Amino acid sequence: MKPPLSVSSGIGRRLREQRRRRGLNQQDLASEDISVSYVSLIETGKRMPSPAILEALADRVGCSVEYLRTGRDDNRGKELRLKLAFADIALRNGAYGEALQSYAEVLESAPLLDAPALRRANLGQALTMERLGRTEPALHLLHALYESPDTTPGSAEWAQLAIALCRCYRTAGDLDMSIEIGEKATRTLDDLGLETTDDHVQLGTALMGCYQLRGNLPRAHMLAARLVETADSTGSRATRGSAYWNAGLVAHSRGRTSEALALIERALVLMAQTDNVRHQAMLKGSYGILLLESHTPEPARALRLLKEARRDLAEVGTALERALAEMGVAWATLRCGRAEEAVTLAERALGLFSAQDTVEVVEARFILGEALFATGEGGRGESAFQEAVRQLGRLTPSRKTSKLWRRLGDFWQHQGRSAEALGAYQQALAGVGLHPLPAPEPVLMEHLPAMEPVPTEHLAVAEPMPTEHPPVIEPVPTEHLPVAEPMPTERLPAAEPVLTERQR
Repeated sequence: MKPPLSVSSGIGRRLREQRRRRGLNQQDLASEDISVSYVSLIETGKRMPSPAILEALADRVGCSVEYLRTGRDDNRGKELRLKLAFADIALRNGAYGEALQSYAEVLESAPLLDAPALRRANLGQALTMERLGRTEPALHLLHALYESPDTTPGSAEWAQLAIALCRCYRTAGDLDMSIEIGEKATRTLDDLGLETTDDHVQLGTALMGCYQLRGNLPRAHMLAARLVETADSTGSRATRGSAYWNAGLVAHSRGRTSEALALIERALVLMAQTDNVRHQAMLKGSYGILLLESHTPEPARALRLLKEARRDLAEVGTALERALAEMGVAWATLRCGRAEEAVTLAERALGLFSAQDTVEVVEARFILGEALFATGEGGRGESAFQEAVRQLGRLTPSRKTSKLWRRLGDFWQHQGRSAEALGAYQQALAGVGLHPLPAPEPVLMEHLPAMEPVPTEHLAVAEPMPTEHPPVIEPVPTEHLPVAEPMPTERLPAAEPVLTERQR
């Protein structure tokens, strides 16, 4: 008795899907016992393979016989769920290479996954790509999930996607798109009455960071105040810590360093009670940098915190986060007066950064140049600054680039090089839209009004001084003048011979 056509067509369809998913063609499935034409007949549902042939085909396409026969594979499904859980753990622990590989292996068997597991694998793959700096493919995956009809606005997954999109666009430098997505998502949560949830606070902190980078500090400050109040009343420790953290960064951007330090200290206390080692390390790094930039710097304390951040991020941080941690340690080491060690650390940080022109790379070169000057290697320091200036000139002007130009101007000013300092200060002002006024045109002589001659009859005539009574100068008797005593020559210091340039 022949099996129903639906059975053979189902086997053929699943065989074809598995073959294509693995990048194989029909010739790859053929053997001495199975011809290419027979494979084609099986895939079109015109032949029902024997158990032996079905087993051979299943082995070649990497699935079970049960899956080819029925479309279900309980054992394989359990394996995939375990691998998906392993991928999630690897992502959380900072093992991004392992996580990406595991997610890819899970997605190779997508037909065996239910819808929630498939979405979880796709989201994990997107977040891992973000951590690895592969922003463009991450954005593509995130948009596909965010705009899917299966994604419910206001759900935890939807909020996670919106926050990730904000982060990725901010990393890509598209602050306008990041803010547009963040503001639209915030309005959606408000309309749903979810303005006091953790999701709302976390989305708001992402939006706050974009306002800060764009220079809209009043708006960032107002949002920070509202989010801190909301987080204090309803948020978890991690959410409250995130709100205080970002509020501290906004306060620092507004020049309120004492307030910023107090906010980030509170964030540190809250984050210490969570299990997110990566966020704790990043927060320590932020606090260390603030201690270096405060009005009363604490370089020794900053160095201790930055070293702790570097140690932890070496295990769980992204490549960029590890490079930033190394750069922070280099800067604190320089501020502690250990310039030679700072040179080594700054060079190591530059090796960790990508080859692209970024504000972080420019800042690392500034630290290297300053450290080289401090060691007396002015020539190498000059070269480091020149390369940094070339890279800085290729970047789009922003608040970050202006801060670096200002830093360069301050350095040259301290070196007594006023011309270079003035040029850097002008670049800093131009970066925030304050361009120099055009120089006034010189006034030509022919454009000046003609001077009319003054009539001589109106000039006053100077009267001659009378000479008939000139003052008489009486002679001073010489006997009343003091006699100058000769100076003893033995008290005069001997003049040292002046050496010529050649003798020197």
